[in-house]
Amino acid sequence: MSLKKFIISRLFLKQIGMALLIVFGIIMILLIGLNIYTRHGQAVPVPDFTGLNMEATRSLAKKSKMRFHVVDSVYTSHVMLGCVAEQNPKPGFRVKKWRNIALTVNAHRPEMVAVPDLVDLPLRQAIALIESSGLVMGTLRYKPDLSVNIVLNQLHNGRDIAAKDSIQKGSVIDLVLGKGLSNQRASVPYLIGMTLTSATDRILSASLNLGTFIFDNTIRNGEDSLKAFVYKQNPEFREDATLQLGSSIYLWMTTDSLKLPSDTTFSLSGTAPTAGLFPKQVN
Repeated sequence: MSLKKFIISRLFLKQIGMALLIVFGIIMILLIGLNIYTRHGQAVPVPDFTGLNMEATRSLAKKSKMRFHVVDSVYTSHVMLGCVAEQNPKPGFRVKKWRNIALTVNAHRPEMVAVPDLVDLPLRQAIALIESSGLVMGTLRYKPDLSVNIVLNQLHNGRDIAAKDSIQKGSVIDLVLGKGLSNQRASVPYLIGMTLTSATDRILSASLNLGTFIFDNTIRNGEDSLKAFVYKQNPEFREDATLQLGSSIYLWMTTDSLKLPSDTTFSLSGTAPTAGLFPKQVN
């Protein structure tokens, strides 16, 4: 039989058809198996483990068909000792069943850190060293001195604290700085549109303090507070506006961009004029 006749013969066509069916069947089996293995379409919301102890966490994870592992520990006053402080993914995020949830647990004992030596450092360097040491920058206090914005004393709970003393991580450190012997003042910084963290950094960089901040009714949870931005400040920004070193600035926060001043042209990421970053000399 010639090749041409064999190709068009019923036997050959039958074999080709059977081969195609087998290939098609293998592909379908692979797709179905992959679908079962990946649990396609079976995403479920992640439960909220925050505040639960380990026993309750295990029970909820089993009930929700989730797995978990502890990746870190912190010390916080927001939840009880030994309970879950943070989780990833966040509650409500949809994942496949038996997904591993990373948990951060509140430590039974607070983590202690050594107090850095801040005396005689410039303000900016002192703030950077406080934050890198796991501590929190508090308020700035000024007193007459030959120096300007140089640390004279470091305080914790209103008392002097020496370098290398052990202190709980996350504690607040206040600074006493020199304000010079002349009438030195600080420019009022422009804070509209900034997040609270960015605004606080700029206020401290301007040798001023954050007084209080007020959230409006658009702030309903912690996630909203992270997105919130300044829509009002007191004192208001002006090119010639100045304050005594260490004075307080008060902020009003929102997530509603319609509350921004109509002449606001910058983005909500915190872009703003650079005025107000440094103290100015007033004769």
